[in-house]
Amino acid sequence: MNLDAVRTFVAVADAGQFQEAAAGLSVTQQAVSKRVAALEKDLGVRLFTRTARGARLTIDGQAFLPHARALLRAGERAAASVRPGSRALRVDVIGRRLAPADLLRDFHRAHPGTELDVVTLFDADAAIAAVRSGTIDASFRAVTLPARRLPDGVEATPVHDEPIQLLTGPAHALATARAVAPGRLAGHRIWMPGLVAGTEWAAFYDDLAAAFGLTIEATGPDFGTEPLLDTIAGSSVLATFVGEQTRMVWPAEHDLRRVPLHDPTPVYPHSLIWRSDNPHPALTTLRDHLRSARPRHRGAGVWTPEWAR
Repeated sequence: MNLDAVRTFVAVADAGQFQEAAAGLSVTQQAVSKRVAALEKDLGVRLFTRTARGARLTIDGQAFLPHARALLRAGERAAASVRPGSRALRVDVIGRRLAPADLLRDFHRAHPGTELDVVTLFDADAAIAAVRSGTIDASFRAVTLPARRLPDGVEATPVHDEPIQLLTGPAHALATARAVAPGRLAGHRIWMPGLVAGTEWAAFYDDLAAAFGLTIEATGPDFGTEPLLDTIAGSSVLATFVGEQTRMVWPAEHDLRRVPLHDPTPVYPHSLIWRSDNPHPALTTLRDHLRSARPRHRGAGVWTPEWAR
């Protein structure tokens, strides 16, 4: 439906005259008449009765008016969602059940008036390119590049270190352990079919495996979280890694166990990426919130890849 025609209809309805509506829209009275006529033809009904005093809504016009106003409001919201300077803060997260989404939820609870659009891009390379182009305002990612190798104008800062846990089924040898040192996992089969070579999360787990002599298998197709949990629940030899804040739901009969890793504790390094000249006011609010929201887990007893230190 032509929104200019709908906007003209509403203007005539509010003014009660075609001439006054034309003045308010900065168009000719003839243009107003043509738009209303085209809308009436499109709808197949008369919207106004022309009188000596102006224009009076017909019964169909009265029925259409509230919907016309709703159409215009929807059009404004749609335009604002992509219009620079007025759209919601657009933030990329690696997954909607992972720690960065949790960070954003905390931010929104603290600043409920801030409008957010949450998107999910594939990897850090795609996120950095989107930040650079201005398609998104910020991204939560592990950044494997040194700061000096980021594109000009793009900045990144560590904001949250997420401890990694072992996830096992009830029959696994480590299912009842209160905590496990990463080195004790050498010889155990860690299955992570979602690892994709060249991504930042694959780089993290490659370095984790190399540091502690682990075997992480990425064999087989990745059918998603539920089939992975089904397999882990029924296996006495397979386990997987998950982030401490990863939100997962499984049937009670799976009896899956989250086992903390200590001595040292591997942490996944989440950073915020943004463009330094981005003027969105909510971006500064988000950065300030993250700076004070959560402590980072660095120091003795913690392991993270060399590129994140």
